[in-house]
Amino acid sequence: MKKFILGMFTSLIAIASCAQAPSERPNVNSEDFDKKIAKTINFSIPVMGVEDLKEMQEDVILLDARPQSEFDVSHIKGAKRIGFRKLDKSQLEGIDKDEPIVVYCSIGYRSEKVGEKLKKMGFTNVYNLYGSIFEWVNQGNEVVDKDEATTTKVHTYNKRWSKWVEDGKAEKVW
Repeated sequence: MKKFILGMFTSLIAIASCAQAPSERPNVNSEDFDKKIAKTINFSIPVMGVEDLKEMQEDVILLDARPQSEFDVSHIKGAKRIGFRKLDKSQLEGIDKDEPIVVYCSIGYRSEKVGEKLKKMGFTNVYNLYGSIFEWVNQGNEVVDKDEATTTKVHTYNKRWSKWVEDGKAEKVW
């Protein structure tokens, strides 16, 4: 049943994906943040919302497209760090090309680029987490540090980008 639901979800997302921001996008807490994401990514990879990921988190491969320094501060539990500029391809060993993969970063730009690389490598079921780790914490979800301990910190890339993590949702570090 989960594969059927995921397949239906895949079809709907594939239809909605295009070079410009689709009018129907996953829920994001802030309208301004939604506008920023929609202007930043190209929608070249289907997007998945935080709520959808929460429902199927145990059935997907979760890849973090940020550098080690950001990953060490916090990441979504169960994620493997694949990186951005130079992919850690060892994280892909043993993954079937048709398994669902969700990639995230801070807001979705770097993860979209990694998703494009994965598609070129033959992976067929790749999604970009819409709003990425920022929206994950904005919606009150837990993150863990390099020791897999729950943390309140989120690496916000830099001070300018930290405004996209809602005040009180996480301790912002850069």
